[in-house]
Amino acid sequence: MYRILIIEDEAAIRRVLVKILSEENQGYEVFEAEDGLVGLEMITKEDFDLVLCDIKMPKMDGVEVLEAAKKIKPEIPIVMISGHGDLETAVNTMKMGAFDYISKPPDLNRLLNTVRIALDRKELVVENTRLKKKVSKNYEMVGASHEIEHIKEMIEKVAPTEARVLITGPNGTGKELVAHWLHQKSERSSGPMIEVNCAAIPSELIESELFGHVKGAFTSAIKERAGKFEAANSGTIFLDEVGDMSLPAQAKVLRALQENKVQRVGSDKDIKVDVRVITATNKDLKKEIEAGRFREDLYHRLAVILIKVPALNDRRNDIPLLVDYFSDKISIEHGTAKKKFTSKAIKLLQEYDWTGNVRELRNVVERLIILGGNEISEEDVKLFASK
Repeated sequence: MYRILIIEDEAAIRRVLVKILSEENQGYEVFEAEDGLVGLEMITKEDFDLVLCDIKMPKMDGVEVLEAAKKIKPEIPIVMISGHGDLETAVNTMKMGAFDYISKPPDLNRLLNTVRIALDRKELVVENTRLKKKVSKNYEMVGASHEIEHIKEMIEKVAPTEARVLITGPNGTGKELVAHWLHQKSERSSGPMIEVNCAAIPSELIESELFGHVKGAFTSAIKERAGKFEAANSGTIFLDEVGDMSLPAQAKVLRALQENKVQRVGSDKDIKVDVRVITATNKDLKKEIEAGRFREDLYHRLAVILIKVPALNDRRNDIPLLVDYFSDKISIEHGTAKKKFTSKAIKLLQEYDWTGNVRELRNVVERLIILGGNEISEEDVKLFASK
């Protein structure tokens, strides 16, 4: 059932709109408001899938309703109803966020088509929001330590900007989680996030992977292919283990950052890209620069903002929270009841040397849940968590 609100001060127009929509689809539940103030109050208190709003009304006009509603419930599509003299204003409301406008008297086909399209769009927005929440749960940052709280604060400040971020820290600490949160909390969150593990791609193929290639550029290039920078257009590209990138690829990345252009391997044609670059590494890039393996000019381009993710051994107070989080997640994955860890078991886990960091802890928790008793004891930890 779709809930549609009509805000219109002319009773005759309201009756016509209600009749048209109610007869068109039994799944439309239509509500009425006789002026802007009443309409805005209804939008504030209730949920609607679509609002049809007149422009010229007493007490509060349609433009004011649109401005206020977009702040309260930005996901609701609002279609403006314009009289003959309101056409220019109706067009301007589109720039303010209105979905569309229809003229008085309403044309039946135009009205119904606009309503159908607007409702379809609302469904897409809701589904997209649901999927984003689902994705964000997969990349949740768990911890209440000072170090993690500091990272969360930095993300809140940096994410809405276009600043490039270099994330450092040992393997297994969760650098990719920071990258995903930066993207999801940015203005680019509706665009793609493309991940590239620079360490996993052979040096002779990294340029093709990042920038694409034309047919015949090299032996195995049997057809033209776009690269990751193009795929990330209007979104974010995450270059993981950027310290392993070859020097020729570094030069091309530097040019892409300077000029917002890339060239496919084997081509001299420039392709414009609009991409935010986030990078991560477990290496000391300053030492890599001294050794001649990393370009200093690229480093300064990438490291506008530095975020250091601490080793698990440096935030042992977060281990109880992480164990509880992983227990929940692993129990759901295996379809089993959640197992409780005794306080002594937790204390022993806090004393371990976690060289593999959070990734290692997750594996140990999974092993304990599978092999341990109904309640994970200190003896279980000693038996199954040994390295």
